[in-house]
Amino acid sequence: MRVVLVTGGAGFIGAWVVRHLLRSGDTFVVNVDKLTYAADRDCVKRSYGQRYYHFEQADICDTQRMSALFKRFQPDAIMHLAAESHVDRSIEDPARFIQTNVVGTCNLLEVARRHWLTLDAKGQRDFRFHHISTDEVFGSLGPEGKFTESTPYTPNSPYSASKAASDLIVRSWYSTHGLPVLITNCSNNYGPYQFPEKLIPLAALHALLNLPIPIHGDGCHVRDWLYVEDHVRALLKVCSEGRAGETYNIGGNAERTNLEVVGSICDIVDELLPPAREPRRSLIRFVRDRPGQDFRYAMDTTKIRDEFRWSPSQSFDSGLFKTVKWYLENRAWWQPIRERGYLVERRNDRPVVKLPFADPTSTTPRSARVIGR
Repeated sequence: MRVVLVTGGAGFIGAWVVRHLLRSGDTFVVNVDKLTYAADRDCVKRSYGQRYYHFEQADICDTQRMSALFKRFQPDAIMHLAAESHVDRSIEDPARFIQTNVVGTCNLLEVARRHWLTLDAKGQRDFRFHHISTDEVFGSLGPEGKFTESTPYTPNSPYSASKAASDLIVRSWYSTHGLPVLITNCSNNYGPYQFPEKLIPLAALHALLNLPIPIHGDGCHVRDWLYVEDHVRALLKVCSEGRAGETYNIGGNAERTNLEVVGSICDIVDELLPPAREPRRSLIRFVRDRPGQDFRYAMDTTKIRDEFRWSPSQSFDSGLFKTVKWYLENRAWWQPIRERGYLVERRNDRPVVKLPFADPTSTTPRSARVIGR
């Protein structure tokens, strides 16, 4: 039985990877997660009792713990998703992003390299270290063009800089040590179970609760949107069939401005829960733009399409409808997150924090209410 060690397997994308691997029935999954604020603890609970599953709460920066896990489980592949990922948080606390995304990745690579050297010739040939990254490492596009696998890196936020650094470190372990690595860079993911500081779940919940829905700047920033299960299908293809040392772009071929995305969410909520008064688009509010905001992202997915015959199964409209409907039907999942609270609005480049999460019945000033990604 193949053994796959997944880091960040209680995060949004990582949890979906764990679910899909377990469904295959022929993979033993070792899920390593630090369980930070955005971890999906319910995902971990749902996986307990699985015959081919082990969960370990651990930090990838802990060399001793990582080495012990590698020695115990002898993984055939690493799917490395553990990362700090929220851009606004990286502006406020860049050191945490450097520590996890750069130092943690370096530590994991070295532990994996030492493990790889103990394998026989076939084990070394078949082993893969799959590093999952982002399109934000490429920087910003103008009105035309797309990112390819050879696009130079020009990151513009502490988050994207930390991911660019980790990508380059992964690549260097291949060129220097011969460790069989893979890198995938994906566009913006969305879907059920995404932590509600991100744009789509935040807008869906604010529309549901009749709260102001914030949009950075003028709302004309363009992102390419990828339904999370389509992304996971691509990741599993690359991890099992990808050529060592290669990089693959994964995108949804679904460019939308932030304003278009939020408008569509409002329309879906109106359709599912007809408003008593004005359409929910009236809740949209424009707020101060994020420093260093990239104008546009778009991914050229020719390589992964040609090599693996992969393409998204969900259109943006179908994926968005499924996602918004899921949030409306799963209050039991997101309500505890609202009650815990998390980082919210940036005011004059300084964060405003509110605990608990903004509530329509709260007496908390409007300036402290959530604005998200």
